[in-house]
Amino acid sequence: MSSSDPTVQPVPTSVVEQVDAADVTLSNPKWAVISLGSNLGNRLETLQGAIDALEDTPGLRVKAVSPVYETDPWGVEPGTQATYFNAVVLIKTTLPPSSLLERGHAIEEAFERVRDERWGPRTIDVDIVAYQDVVSDDPQLTLPHPRAHERAFVLVPWNDVDPQAEVPGRGTVAGLLAAVGQDGVRGRVDLELRLPE
Repeated sequence: MSSSDPTVQPVPTSVVEQVDAADVTLSNPKWAVISLGSNLGNRLETLQGAIDALEDTPGLRVKAVSPVYETDPWGVEPGTQATYFNAVVLIKTTLPPSSLLERGHAIEEAFERVRDERWGPRTIDVDIVAYQDVVSDDPQLTLPHPRAHERAFVLVPWNDVDPQAEVPGRGTVAGLLAAVGQDGVRGRVDLELRLPE
């Protein structure tokens, strides 16, 4: 077979890159960052279940999953609630922010999240931290999340999955994390969340 046979020509790198960029499952997807937290029940199983539920959402692909961190509950007396397991996932999605928010609430409801008290314990928290570089003060969904830039339990795992990340209008995740510090955010290297197949 001569090398001029067109069937054996290698595919040019530029074509491969175009195909990869097109990610055939999504057209013109946007990046978003989602924070997960759980302090009731089997926390690791619940976090994994939420990640799998995100992946099962039409128009959404989970692209990266952070390590697991353990943190103390926010705004409550020490020892009155179990510690949280926290993680951050990066997703690509064609869903607009409002639909992504609805999906997050649906996942919370599926895990029987109860919103009866502020700072109360919860089986799962699904928070949209950032959506592309959108800045919005819509009371239904403020973007980026209004407190993400000051919460180490969001910044630490976010920095793990995207060290170059920026919080729109606030600065780099790494810079914000340096200012906030990592107190109370403990890495759980013994635990692992899987990226969906």
